[in-house]
Amino acid sequence: MAGYGVVIPAFNAAATIGAALNSVLAQAAKAEAIVVVDDGSTDDTAAVIDAMNLPVTVLRQDNAGPGSATTRGIAVLSTPLIATLDADDLWLPDKIEQQLAYLGRHPGTAGVFTHWRTFRGDSPDLPDAASGAGWSRTTMMIRQEVVQSVGPIIDPPGGRGEMIDWIARVREAGFLLAMLDDVLALRRIRPGSLSYGRDPARDRGYIQVARLAMQRRAQNKAGSS
Repeated sequence: MAGYGVVIPAFNAAATIGAALNSVLAQAAKAEAIVVVDDGSTDDTAAVIDAMNLPVTVLRQDNAGPGSATTRGIAVLSTPLIATLDADDLWLPDKIEQQLAYLGRHPGTAGVFTHWRTFRGDSPDLPDAASGAGWSRTTMMIRQEVVQSVGPIIDPPGGRGEMIDWIARVREAGFLLAMLDDVLALRRIRPGSLSYGRDPARDRGYIQVARLAMQRRAQNKAGSS
């Protein structure tokens, strides 16, 4: 199996980063490298990681957004495959193993995602939690050459929608993405997180992502006519 590295962007994640890292370390298929990018946290995120004494590289930067932090983390990896995880979320133990197996069977597939289940607070095992297809950073495993070809993950205004935009760019570049049917990751919803509730200021990012997608389609259409 090809080797993989992990990137976790983290902002004020002291309450959750330990569980996220433990879910990475619990994988049946072990990572060659784990990189946490502290995106200008003002809490004890860095101290929590240091106290765990784990084989983790921690990079620190001024707050620039999760896309910027993810891109910076990817830049220091040389592994053929890259898996990413939000600092609020968790992987189930066989997530990576199943993704590696899928990519091994499908060499023409650029990346593979999984279904995920949502939970609130510290209760990830609620049986009635909602689940669905996780086109997200937390479920993504992508080939290194795809990242190099498509370019950085760009943070839109408000800090939401960067992965929607980047995944769209991957598809527009002609790369094939797959979705596994199994729930292999858990998405934590908590007050203060970027994914918590509706927020007009943060939701501006989705509008910008849609506008950029339309602009790219218009440019591609003009270029092919």
